Amino acid sequence: MSPLARFKLFRPILPGATLGQRLRASAGAFAGIGLTGLACALLAAQGPHGLWLVPPMGASAVLLFVVPSSPMSQPWPVVGGNAISALVGFTVGHVVGEPALAAGLAVGLAIAAMSLLRCLHPPGGAAALVGLFAAPSASLLFPLAPVGLNALLLVACAFAYHRLAGNPYPHRAAPPAVPPVETESRPSFNAQDVDAALDELGETFDITRDDLERLLRAIEKRALARAYHDLACRDLMTRDVISVGAEASRQVVAALLASHDLRSLPVIDSQRRLAGVIGPRELGGSGALAHELMAPAATTVPEAPALGLIAQFAGGHVHAVYVLDSERRLLGVVTEADWLAVLTRGLDIGAAGNPASHRHMAPTMPD
Repeated sequence: MSPLARFKLFRPILPGATLGQRLRASAGAFAGIGLTGLACALLAAQGPHGLWLVPPMGASAVLLFVVPSSPMSQPWPVVGGNAISALVGFTVGHVVGEPALAAGLAVGLAIAAMSLLRCLHPPGGAAALVGLFAAPSASLLFPLAPVGLNALLLVACAFAYHRLAGNPYPHRAAPPAVPPVETESRPSFNAQDVDAALDELGETFDITRDDLERLLRAIEKRALARAYHDLACRDLMTRDVISVGAEASRQVVAALLASHDLRSLPVIDSQRRLAGVIGPRELGGSGALAHELMAPAATTVPEAPALGLIAQFAGGHVHAVYVLDSERRLLGVVTEADWLAVLTRGLDIGAAGNPASHRHMAPTMPD
């Protein structure tokens, strides 16, 4: 938990915010507004002690430095939203004489203009009022200078600041992660579902649709990872396992491996206790019977996390891990194919806890 989160009254309302991010945003706004004011003053030939800033730039700085990924914080909304709104307010100020009516029209028409021109920017409402109040005395260039010039320089400062801080600006949404395979037991969502849900809610969120989908995909990925961690070997194992007795001949073992396309067979005694494992490599050794050819088997217990088997499979020498009870009786097997089934079928685990391949499934136990 971040230090800021320990104090409930000062906990940020924006998700993902940290104390360090807010302090950096404060420093960025300080530098951005200061440099913008200084540059504008010098351009206006007022000298370094003149301040040539309009009030909406303070609100624009909040968006540019605190939430740079917001659709309302991108360069065109900042520059276009401020300048166009100032122009709307300036025009209304010359046409409408009633102050209250003029103020309402200026802000309302500014919102409509920004929406139509895809540059909606909250400080534009204030820029419209600034243009309205400046109309009686300002020149026709007022919406461009100082308002447009202020916004342009502030965006340039934000661009430089975020690049130095290692943050991409302007913000471009990364493509959403590839959706997992959809199954009956765990359906996924698609882009059309996101659009339909937004229409159903009927609300406006300060996040792009692509960012929203990317966030939902990340949440889905974490939920899936948690499900993998919660998956036990008993949930993943194949229960009916083809096996051979200790006295099975080399020929019987070879025939079973070939007919079922198996990499290994467990060797069990009369009580179904696992004695070892035999595969094509072991068949190359000396001996005529299974117990003379078998090698030690990789084993686990039913309650062990299935995720822990990946390290054994990754070594390349283990292709099947056998699940045993406390008396070493064979309960099932987890193979590489079983894990592949989980990944491709999206944790499609049946009620019996058996999603797996059919490679080891058979009731036959030749001797």
